[in-house]
Amino acid sequence: MRPISGASVDARGRRGRSALGGRKGLPALVSAALVLTVAACGGGGSDSGSGKSQGKDPGGQSKQSQAVVTIAPKDGAKSVDTSGVLKVGASKGTLTQVVVKDAKGTAISGKISADGSSWTPSTHLAASTRYTVHAVAKDSAGRQAAEDSSFTTLTPQNTFVGNFTPEDGSTVGVGMPFSVNFTRGITHPADVEKAIRITTEPAVDVEGHWFGNDRLDFRPEHYWKAGTKVTVKLDLDGVEGRPGVYGKQTKTVSFTIGRSQVSVVDAAKHTMKVMRDGKVIKTIPVTTGKPGYDTWNGKMVMSEKLTVTRMNGETVGYGGEYDIKDVPHAIRLTTSGTFIHGNYWGGDAFGNYNASHGCIGLRDVRGGYDGGVPAAWFFSHSMVGDVVEVKRSHDRTVAPDNGLNGWNMSWADWKK
Repeated sequence: MRPISGASVDARGRRGRSALGGRKGLPALVSAALVLTVAACGGGGSDSGSGKSQGKDPGGQSKQSQAVVTIAPKDGAKSVDTSGVLKVGASKGTLTQVVVKDAKGTAISGKISADGSSWTPSTHLAASTRYTVHAVAKDSAGRQAAEDSSFTTLTPQNTFVGNFTPEDGSTVGVGMPFSVNFTRGITHPADVEKAIRITTEPAVDVEGHWFGNDRLDFRPEHYWKAGTKVTVKLDLDGVEGRPGVYGKQTKTVSFTIGRSQVSVVDAAKHTMKVMRDGKVIKTIPVTTGKPGYDTWNGKMVMSEKLTVTRMNGETVGYGGEYDIKDVPHAIRLTTSGTFIHGNYWGGDAFGNYNASHGCIGLRDVRGGYDGGVPAAWFFSHSMVGDVVEVKRSHDRTVAPDNGLNGWNMSWADWKK
């Protein structure tokens, strides 16, 4: 057979490339193409050809991951509860990534189980919010499978919020707890407390304590250190505080602890020592509750300052025994009506005997215009959150929930 030459001209004068001689080359070429096609599509080729044909990797295993990802609630679900429903799982494999985000792109924290079979959120979800879920798992061969889903949480019919003290941006004394009063009684206290996170600088352990079902206070074991910065995150939106009643509040509150001032009243000596950073800066003569109206013992936190106020015995169960319309320099110590205040009607009682109906009185003038009297000095040198400790009175210790006075509980009892 001759070697294949270049171009040739057929009987009709058309140029072409001869193959295996004359016009018989065309069927031969088609036949060769068919053979190649069969070899490429059939199962009788090489290992590499066989792997491609079956969609397998060089090791002979399927390229598709065997892992199966499941997401609850189902894709497109509406009115989803804010807790207990969102779950991600994996079978025939382990989860490697779960990302849950709200419409603003904020991620929801969660944790993959030790065996990689499930993921659960570490917090509740917000109400009336659309969430997207992206989950990835891998099988024993390392091949990945992924699922994406979205759902929308419920819109609650009944809600609650927390009214708190101190105010955002305030500077307060070393005795000030962070106190929250809820507008509805809470029957799921652990869920609500978990949604309030407190951080401090410098760091200190802060614990919460419930007074009844509508008040939650937070404090450290001892008075705050002067200069401490406190940040509180109220993440109540979507928390089910009681069946069918959900929080609707998301807020960050920051406050600073000012200088340390603790004033110690000795009811038997009729004196008060004002201490700054543990040092006495002034001793003031006082009068406390007379027999039968004795002042509470214990630690009391200043919760309100009033330049002038009216004090009426009827409001605290003392009938018409007194009604003074212009009490100057008044600072509240208890919810029940104990104040430390200016007194312009006490005569020579200050430093000598106890004459009040349970309050702590300091010498003052009517109208409170004299800045040099003891009451005016103390008022101007005090701030909300400062502490007044009363000792050697004939009454019992003030109740921890009567005002912001949880310091009268031991740390062990506080944490119960």
